[in-house]
Amino acid sequence: AINIFFPDIIKEQNRELRGTQRAISRDRAALEKQEKQLELEIKKMAKTGNKEACKVLAKQLVQLRKQKNRTYAVSSKVTSMSTQTKVMNSQMKMAGAMSATAKTMQAVNKKMDPQKTLQTMQNFQKENMKMDMTEEMINDTLDDIFDASDEEEESQDIVNQVLDEIGIEISGKMAKAPSAARGLPSASASTAATISDEEIERQLKALGVD
Repeated sequence: AINIFFPDIIKEQNRELRGTQRAISRDRAALEKQEKQLELEIKKMAKTGNKEACKVLAKQLVQLRKQKNRTYAVSSKVTSMSTQTKVMNSQMKMAGAMSATAKTMQAVNKKMDPQKTLQTMQNFQKENMKMDMTEEMINDTLDDIFDASDEEEESQDIVNQVLDEIGIEISGKMAKAPSAARGLPSASASTAATISDEEIERQLKALGVD
């Protein structure tokens, strides 16, 4: 409750101090005016040779100047108090901020269990590694099952696409071509291969391919 009302107390004190400063300034101005009047009266009495009047007026002038000096001292003290209250207000704000931060940290620390958090992170890492290993094993198995046939089919598709683009009909011709396992090619087969090579070159030239 004290912290809640403290800023209001500081504001009220600052208003009072500012009012006090204004009152002191007015008093000092009035004293300075009286000081000048006394100085003129003393000079006047001195010209007329009235020494007794000069002494009386001089004593009054001394007292008046002492009072004026006191106003400076009080004004300085009021200024110092005003500065001090501002510093205290700033310190209270910082203390309030630190208090709020401390409460937040306490609440977080109550919710946070270091051992539990560490265990959770370790479990996450362990399960993540298991998942990665499982995924890798599944991918390897699928690759073993499908990759060989897929690569063969994909390669054949590419060959067919390239040959189709250069306008060569290979259906039946490549099927009739002898394989290396059947021995050396016959004369007719060699002729067919020669014709096929010439046909390929002709088609490539027609497409502007060297």
